[in-house]
Amino acid sequence: MNATSVSSSAAFPASASASSTRSLLLQLAAGAALGLVVLYGVAFSESPLVHNAAHDVRHVTVKPCH
Repeated sequence: MNATSVSSSAAFPASASASSTRSLLLQLAAGAALGLVVLYGVAFSESPLVHNAAHDVRHVTVKPCH
C-alpha cells in the first residue's frame, strides 16, 4: 500500500455524510415550502387570469376540481 492511497472512509468522514444529508433535507424542505407558496398563491389568487389558468389545467389533466 503506497502513501497516496486513501480509504473511502477517510476520504468521506461521517460528519461529511451527515452534513450532506442535512443539506439535502434542507433543500427538500425549501422546495416543498416554495411549492406550497406557489400552490396557495394560484389557488387563492384574486386575479381571474391566474386562477382560471390553473383551473383549466386541472380540466385538461382530467383531475376533479368541483
